[in-house]
Amino acid sequence: MAKKCGRPAKSADYADNKQRIIDTTIDLIRKKGADYITVRNVCAAANLSIGTFYHYFRDKDELLMYFVRDTSFETCSLQTPINKIGDRVSELYMRLINRYMEFGLEFMKSFYTAGNHSLSAYMSEVEGQFEPNTVMARSEKEISAAQEQGIVKTNADAHEICMDICTIVKGCVLEWCLMEGNMDIEKSIYRIIGTYLRDFLINKRG
Repeated sequence: MAKKCGRPAKSADYADNKQRIIDTTIDLIRKKGADYITVRNVCAAANLSIGTFYHYFRDKDELLMYFVRDTSFETCSLQTPINKIGDRVSELYMRLINRYMEFGLEFMKSFYTAGNHSLSAYMSEVEGQFEPNTVMARSEKEISAAQEQGIVKTNADAHEICMDICTIVKGCVLEWCLMEGNMDIEKSIYRIIGTYLRDFLINKRG
């Protein structure tokens, strides 16, 4: 991992300055959109030096990735049993969506755009594989485990299934934004993912 640059902060200021950058970024995204986020704009709004910024974040993309990487999907515990695989994968994705929603509707509408290259990179694949510790990688692990336990058909392509589920979730989030938050996104995700997975289930009841 590349070493952080910039002048080291005093320990008492470390958490405060980092949180100040994060809070300022949230505010700017809500007001002007994710495309407005640059190191210079964030520092100007936060009244911090560019050197201070680089002590906490390598660049703008690393800052934006904070909002999707702060949750560890590889190690998080799920409450839904694996025999209810549709609900289990839906619970997994709701962890990510609930994190977005904590920042509010305007943040979601401005953050969840094609212009947010950090988000696009996170919710995609590289050379046919999901990046480790992402929600997609964990969902593929869950589908594969369900196949091993005789819940999901073994001839189904787990990776392709998870690509489709990711697309479903993106569509639900977009619809929630278009409806100004007037939609039960959790209910929709559980219903649509459950319906989609039904054809892959051995007993058709997961």
